[in-house]
Amino acid sequence: MYETLSSDYDRFVNWHNRLAYEMPFIEKIVNQIQTGSPRSLHILDCACGTGMHAIALAQRGQQVSGADLFPQMIEISRQNAANAGVQVRFEVAGFGQLAAQFGQAQFDLLLCLGNSLPHLLSPADLADALDDFALCLRPGGMLLIQNRNFDLVMQQKERWMEPQVHREGNIEWLFQRFYDFEEDGLIRFNIVTLKNENGAGWQSSVASTRLRPQLHAELQSALSLASFESIHPYGSLAGDPFSAASSGNLVLTAVRT
Repeated sequence: MYETLSSDYDRFVNWHNRLAYEMPFIEKIVNQIQTGSPRSLHILDCACGTGMHAIALAQRGQQVSGADLFPQMIEISRQNAANAGVQVRFEVAGFGQLAAQFGQAQFDLLLCLGNSLPHLLSPADLADALDDFALCLRPGGMLLIQNRNFDLVMQQKERWMEPQVHREGNIEWLFQRFYDFEEDGLIRFNIVTLKNENGAGWQSSVASTRLRPQLHAELQSALSLASFESIHPYGSLAGDPFSAASSGNLVLTAVRT
């Protein structure tokens, strides 16, 4: 899915609005870790996509690395960093491969944003990924996860999400996201991309991937088993309180023991 979506990913996401909304909370986490120490943090953004969170943190003086499973995303990340005039180390590495790529106990903060973790389709894969996160972090380092609130998703079984629109000159893109709830308990996540160039009519393509809905209780337990403590849920990356019945997101912070 993301191999084909990579070329349009920065059109699909409104980064100006998203970073304006999310970065104050992320900066608050950074400031908590930096308390009593003026040094910049070593931060890893895993499943970094096109690298925009990593770049934003580098612009704020942090030492940042980014990883993604898909080489196409990493190529765009490197170009985005060059365009922004910042140094970020971007490497191709998926969940479970991070400590091997970057080394153990290297980071003060590890980010896993954008509903990336549910791409792991079994409890064993989730446990391996969280163990890998713990290996990457220094003792006392912090993990920040942002998922959809799948407690609510699975309760309501709402298939459709808000469409995204992007325009560049005479070209218009429309991105429509929806879920298929499958019999085995997994979810098929679909993105329909519609493109209209110079009013010549709409061309369409569909990309899909499978997700495993990770509920709050499961993630809480899995983090504890992976040597994390002080686990705290939020309902968004604005730091809102978490409600399983109403929050759009499940955001978790956890400290490496």
